[in-house]
Order: sequence, then C-alpha cells, then structure tokens
Amino acid sequence: MRKSEVYSWRISPDIRSGLELEARRAGSTLAGLLDRIAEEWLETRRSGAAADDTGQASLHAVAARTLGAISGRSARRAERARAAIRERLERRRDR
Repeated sequence: MRKSEVYSWRISPDIRSGLELEARRAGSTLAGLLDRIAEEWLETRRSGAAADDTGQASLHAVAARTLGAISGRSARRAERARAAIRERLERRRDR
C-alpha cells in the first residue's frame, strides 16, 4: 500500500521503546507495527458497530422498563414532560 499521509504525536519514551521492541520481535518497522495496530483497531470498531447497535437496543429496552411514566390527566402532558421530569428529580434530590 502506498502511503501519502504523515501524522505525528508525542509519546513517552517507555511506550516508544516498548513499541520498537515489539516491532523488532515481529520483524517489522515501528511504522509498520503502528500501521497494523491502527488497521486492526479500525476493523474491530467497524465490525463491532453492528454489535453496538444491538447492545444499545437491548439497553434502551431495559431502561424503558425501569423509567416508568408520568401520570396525569392532562391532554397536554407531553408538552409539559420536561418540566414534570425536572420537578420529580428536584423532589428526589431534596429527600
């Protein structure tokens, strides 16, 4: 793969020496090792995105069961939801 971008950042000397050691053990250069690490990380993030969506959906379902509902007989209850939630939270905090 042809590389055309340069990125630089500061790291501690301990981390750099550890990375250089691992690159030598792998028979690679430091740049090659960092490139492989970045590629693997991106692949993991991309493949985990679908799992994260599923996980988020299940978390939302669990949270929805525990949140409850605002009770009242007002037809305009939804319009006042923010204020009603804040009132409830303030009452809980004052306990």
